[in-house]
Amino acid sequence: MSAPVLSIIILAVMFLLATVLPLNMGALAFVGAFLLGSVVLGMSTNDILANFPGGLFLTIVGVTYLFAIAQNNGTIDLLVRGAVRLVGSKVALIPWVMFAITAVITAVGALSPAAVAIIAPIALSFAAKHKINPLMMGMMVIHGAQAGGFSPIAVYGVTVNSIIARTELDANPMAIFLASFLFNLAIALVLFVVLGGGKLLSTPGGRLVEQAAEKRLSVSVGARAAGVTLQGSGSDISAAGVSAKGTSGSGTSSAAGPAPAGAPPASGARASMPQLITILGLIALAVISLGFKVDVGFVSITIAIVLALVSPAAQKGAVNKISWSTVLLICGMLTFVGVLEEAGTIAFVSGGVADLGMPLLAALLICYIGALVSAFASSTAILAALIPLAVPFLATGEVGAVGVIAALAVASTIVDVSPFSTNGALVLANAPEDVDKDRFYKQILAYSGIVVAVGPAVAWLVMVVPGWM
Repeated sequence: MSAPVLSIIILAVMFLLATVLPLNMGALAFVGAFLLGSVVLGMSTNDILANFPGGLFLTIVGVTYLFAIAQNNGTIDLLVRGAVRLVGSKVALIPWVMFAITAVITAVGALSPAAVAIIAPIALSFAAKHKINPLMMGMMVIHGAQAGGFSPIAVYGVTVNSIIARTELDANPMAIFLASFLFNLAIALVLFVVLGGGKLLSTPGGRLVEQAAEKRLSVSVGARAAGVTLQGSGSDISAAGVSAKGTSGSGTSSAAGPAPAGAPPASGARASMPQLITILGLIALAVISLGFKVDVGFVSITIAIVLALVSPAAQKGAVNKISWSTVLLICGMLTFVGVLEEAGTIAFVSGGVADLGMPLLAALLICYIGALVSAFASSTAILAALIPLAVPFLATGEVGAVGVIAALAVASTIVDVSPFSTNGALVLANAPEDVDKDRFYKQILAYSGIVVAVGPAVAWLVMVVPGWM
């Protein structure tokens, strides 16, 4: 059996094991890289480790460490309260506020499950209070998280752009970000119209809007004080008495306790000095890394250390909230992909795709593979595996490389609405008490089925077929 075929079999087994069993695919990837590299290809361990993405490791650690401190000192809660106050009594705007807040949180560096874990309990409790369709509210939160997920300083965006930077393809980080943002925004608009958003335009809300958010945020602060974490993502679940399980982790929570040191009460009207500095730090991260092209990892970890010095109590436990499982996942997968390249697998697969003779059909096939596998497995792992496999095919110039990568990015992440993914499971777990959980599960499952069936084709039609990207 040739090395490329054997490596593909190993990759398929890795995805199968990570889907069926609670195993981190990154750990499996390191084992696969070692066995394939040393046993089959005769590579030394130094050669294998040369493929380890050190820069990406620092970036993910830096941005998730920074976000953990921002969460600990109450800055995220402050931003949520401020956004809710802006809409006043306009109940119809609340789903859009939840979409926007979640997008901002992921855009500045939080992982998608972390953002959903924070916002979903707030959004769904408000949906119950004001008779808003919980499916619409929950999916708005998830699509908001994906809308911001490909910003140049977000984990998804950094991962994709780092992979492209290692190739000869032209990189366009902003195009990929805007493609994902606008695509998810369009889906949110359809959801809002189809699931009763128009009826909310005449629904009064008054002070109840702000009270609902503040009550939920007080639970969020207390839950974090009790050490509630979302296993596998390094994030908090902002709800009491909730348990969720997805393909990449599970979450539990306990009764609310006192607010952690450095975080003000959820109902506090004024920002503390550490919170103001945190907001300035997030702005500085965007300006320095994007405007001056300075490495995101070094900038984010520098700002995080400054915040830790300003408020040492607020950074307590922040290192533990770094998404180590995601670090392991991405670094393991990219190390394995480097070994695949040594084995000739990437050229082998790309040649097979090119031999189809229909570049557009090949691009559509890649998008559907990403969507189908990602609905049950890690979106990050899919992106880390499929983009390198598609690079030689894209280098031929027969289809627009940026368009295909953007379509693949969208197709592989919009399916996180699936109840088998962490995001979908979090929404299901936070369903209002008066909602039939079985019925809600079937609604999410049906919606995710539509997204998997239609989403990749629409992304392909919009981003690949016209050839404008």
